[in-house]
Amino acid sequence: MNVQPEGGFGIYVHWPFCAAKCPYCDFNSHVRHAPVDQARFAAAFERELEHYAELVPGRAVQSIFLGGGTPSLMEPATVARVLDRISALWPVDPDVEVTLEANPSSVEAGRFRGYRTAGVNRVSLGVQALDDRELKFLGRLHDVAQAREAIEIARNTFPRLSFDLIYARPGQTVEAWTRELDEAIGLAADHLSLYQLTIEQGTPFYRLYKAGKLTVPDNDLSADLYEATQEVCAARGLPAYEVSNHAASGAECRHNLVYWRYGDYVGVGPGAHGRISVGATKRATATEMHPETWLANVEAYGHGRVEDLPLDQEEQGDEFLLMGLRLVEGVDLARFERLAGRRIDPWRLDQLLEHGMVEELGPQRLRVTPAGFPVLDAVVADLAA
Repeated sequence: MNVQPEGGFGIYVHWPFCAAKCPYCDFNSHVRHAPVDQARFAAAFERELEHYAELVPGRAVQSIFLGGGTPSLMEPATVARVLDRISALWPVDPDVEVTLEANPSSVEAGRFRGYRTAGVNRVSLGVQALDDRELKFLGRLHDVAQAREAIEIARNTFPRLSFDLIYARPGQTVEAWTRELDEAIGLAADHLSLYQLTIEQGTPFYRLYKAGKLTVPDNDLSADLYEATQEVCAARGLPAYEVSNHAASGAECRHNLVYWRYGDYVGVGPGAHGRISVGATKRATATEMHPETWLANVEAYGHGRVEDLPLDQEEQGDEFLLMGLRLVEGVDLARFERLAGRRIDPWRLDQLLEHGMVEELGPQRLRVTPAGFPVLDAVVADLAA
């Protein structure tokens, strides 16, 4: 019997191509100067979806997320093929959330209308900054005027809209960020993703940072910027529901909630990850990262999967805490015990409660406090030990 997984079920589709590689980005994204054979990639997405439908049939799809890369470089016909195949392979909830990530530089009204016709009902725009100088620093191909236009088109085309901003940029003050964030909330529909700039290994920013040519805010300023973010968003009706995500009530990203609530999700496309329950076993999957190699593997074998690992109880418990404690709603301790096969160490829990890092919401629910969120990784490590 096929039981709907606890935490929900979603589909993630990774489009790996970008018009340019941003200097801070360590995602699996690739620039191609020749046109991509979209029909061939669409057929490969369909085949890989068919492969996973055989492994986890009958699940009700609650969310679909087209991420990247830059999915707004996909033709609407490509998106339609992917969504149609998902609908043919699994039962899809009538109110399914279908999100497509888009960059303002790849936006035009005709394509957005095409995505809406294909079935997309939520768009997530990679705005990143509302300052032209900062956009240039971040390697973005759009300017503020284009971002504003894209937001307006999206608001008039899709029922739901989110956009991303990056803060804790070099030289940024709390005052400047507060003004920018206030402006963003005035433009936003119902959801903002607000990420502190992180210096990831292997990126151009990392090389500049190691060479002493790029300076980011210190820990104290970063904490002040984070605190200002929480205060401004809460005051404007977009409180945090997760460390970096803010939404009006009911406008939370359902797909990301599948991740954070430790549900199941199929990941297809180059470099996509998944978590699927096959029988009684939760499995971690990953696909080939190089787009053309993934394509050849799917055409030869029906999938591009290069990793398929069963997760033991300890690993499931750790992942459940790592994901769930990002949420303001916290985690169900009874579910943790079922997954991990053990209870959280009472002494460690008492220490974190005493220091105000976590709080109990009734006898079986635990969440991180506002004081604990800036040191979330350490809190999770302590509870998982």
